[in-house]
Amino acid sequence: MRSNTVKKGIDRTPHRALFKAVGLRDDDLKKPLIAVVNSWNEIVPGHFHLRLIADAVKDGIRTAGGTPLEFNTIAICDGIAMAHEGMMYSLPSRELIADSIELMIQAHCFDGMVCIGSCDKIIPGMLMATCRLNIPTIFVTGGAMQTGHYKCQPIATSDLFEKVAAVKAGELSIEELKEMEDVTCPGPGSCAGMYTANTMSCLTEALGMSLPGCGTALAVSAEKLRIAKASGKQIIFLLKNGLTPSKIINKKSIENAIRVDMSLGGSTNTILHFLAIAREAGLDLSLETFDSLSRTTPHICDLYPSGKLYVEDLHEAGGVPAVMKELAPLLNLNCLTVSGRTIKEIISSVQVMRRDVIRPLNDPLHKEGGIAILKGNLAPEGAVVKSAAVDPAMLRHEGPAKVFDREEGAIKAISNGKVVKGDVVIIRYEGPKGGPGMREMLGATAAIVGRGLGASVALVTDGRFSGGSRGPCIGHVSPEAAEGGPIAIVRDGDIVQIDIPNRTLNVKLSDKEIVGRLKKWHLQVKPKVAKGYLYRYLREAESASKGAVLLTTQSFK
Repeated sequence: MRSNTVKKGIDRTPHRALFKAVGLRDDDLKKPLIAVVNSWNEIVPGHFHLRLIADAVKDGIRTAGGTPLEFNTIAICDGIAMAHEGMMYSLPSRELIADSIELMIQAHCFDGMVCIGSCDKIIPGMLMATCRLNIPTIFVTGGAMQTGHYKCQPIATSDLFEKVAAVKAGELSIEELKEMEDVTCPGPGSCAGMYTANTMSCLTEALGMSLPGCGTALAVSAEKLRIAKASGKQIIFLLKNGLTPSKIINKKSIENAIRVDMSLGGSTNTILHFLAIAREAGLDLSLETFDSLSRTTPHICDLYPSGKLYVEDLHEAGGVPAVMKELAPLLNLNCLTVSGRTIKEIISSVQVMRRDVIRPLNDPLHKEGGIAILKGNLAPEGAVVKSAAVDPAMLRHEGPAKVFDREEGAIKAISNGKVVKGDVVIIRYEGPKGGPGMREMLGATAAIVGRGLGASVALVTDGRFSGGSRGPCIGHVSPEAAEGGPIAIVRDGDIVQIDIPNRTLNVKLSDKEIVGRLKKWHLQVKPKVAKGYLYRYLREAESASKGAVLLTTQSFK
């Protein structure tokens, strides 16, 4: 056992004494030491209930003959951090989560680990650590929140951001908004739509790192507790059989996860995260791979915000196994999973239970996947758009730029009616280095939709978008403005050309004009920090086209 390094032999007498100080007995120390990596806290709804899940996991570990030892890592709520400087810390927290898990696992020589997390950057950070460490690991994702309802109609967190704009536009009363506020989030769990958190939960299952059904089982369900206990037992199976993450996470399983992502109409943040995960796993993955898979994977799941339904509906329809059953002709079915079974074995007895949620491959919502990669003179290294959430009338758009250095100025201008139909809002200096931290622009997109401009105004940024954003929102523009990318030299009134079907994003300027402007450009918008963790991130962050990882990120081989 790996843990014998810290518990076996006369030289480890002091080590055993320290273990005994926390209540372990000699027979506990003869068993495998399993880390229960929990991101519980009292701040984030998606993590508020994770103590119960961790208890169930530990019960399973003990039942199967292991010794569980729990520690925590951090978890930021993107919803609470949204539309202010707190959002600068969200994406960088992914790297810190991965690093903190590495430190704890390596320092204490754990034999295996169970990762328990729910929200946007936590699951990706845990997956990065999983690839880096390559010890037997299983995930228990925390599960989705129940869908809220207002006047018998479903309502989700992203709706509130849009309703705030509607109040400011005089289209909704403050009293109605308060009523919505009180019912939108009924209890613990990840926000109920197919936002980043739930997308990553589903993709963790598709990747093979959680048990069947885990990705969509609701946070407060008994089923989730049963899955948690089963996962605790399963980690001992993985350990005994030497089933490490490198035998599960490979090029083929990542391609499976990406195809599932495209079929779900999932969050664009998954692009950043899977680029980072692949890098930790020592695998080559590029934006071109995402686009190639998107072009050949239909969007078949009618899930909010790209569609009408919610994660609980997807679970009723059969969850991720049912989606993969429908996608079977496109998948690598021999990929192994933490269940010990292949994808083919898992889906063999699965049926799609609700066709209003999961459409047939030959009758999709869209013939191509939910995310598209764009390139052009405005984004030479690429940009990302959730094409499934774009009004058909805006798939091709040409309009004058309204340029803002930072999101706050854009939100103010939109709210004051200075952005009109046909405009293309440019928000720059919000990239990994420019922000720093690559903030999400949900405040700006919600303001556009809330003022009724979602089908007539586009937004282009070197920042990111929330999984709750919808409309013609093009993000991850690379190179970013702070690195002297072409987005830095766009001026008010320049004509921006967007063609999502043909995957292009251009500003209507000659090459000579662009080169001339870039020669005169110098960094005028300074980063908002000069110390602390964000300053480290600013200095070491790579381009969004490479996952916005730190330059020091490498896989252990």
